[in-house]
Amino acid sequence: MRLFVGIPLATTIHGELSALAARLKSMDDGLRWTAPESWHITLEFLGNTSPEQYECVAARLGELHLLSVPIALERLGFFARAGILIVTVRPAPQLLLLQQRVSAAAGLCSFTPEARPYQPHITLARSKGKGREPNDLKSNIHRQPAFTSFLANEFLLYESFLGPTGSRYEVRKRFPLIGRS
Repeated sequence: MRLFVGIPLATTIHGELSALAARLKSMDDGLRWTAPESWHITLEFLGNTSPEQYECVAARLGELHLLSVPIALERLGFFARAGILIVTVRPAPQLLLLQQRVSAAAGLCSFTPEARPYQPHITLARSKGKGREPNDLKSNIHRQPAFTSFLANEFLLYESFLGPTGSRYEVRKRFPLIGRS
């Protein structure tokens, strides 16, 4: 199984991102738009996972007891070399702490942590051709959208299924975050 850990988005954010994607999409934009049901904020990509690793990481993640995380979406952006349209997420201290703890828990189960610095984001679309930058789309963004903030009260262990039209995700396990007082 192919796994990752992420934060699900609030319903209001889904509505805002759906409206934004509808405004930006065009038939000839050269992008494969991600399905709204797949939108999330990745905390740690685990990759191919043995049943033993799954049991280990599920147990370790269940031992994390952290506060709910405030999530603030910032702006549209691009991972230009990869041809990916994203919405950046403010790297708040609580979010960074959660990501570090998730990564450490995964490390206890023989997962190799990501070498690149953590850049929280939501993937909206990918270029259909490797390394193609969505230049036309860049020119269509005249002003940055405003997004509603939300409080993440859980994080999830997802299983990813690759397909010809993109990936499909299923929740394997939910982990609550402790509400603020």
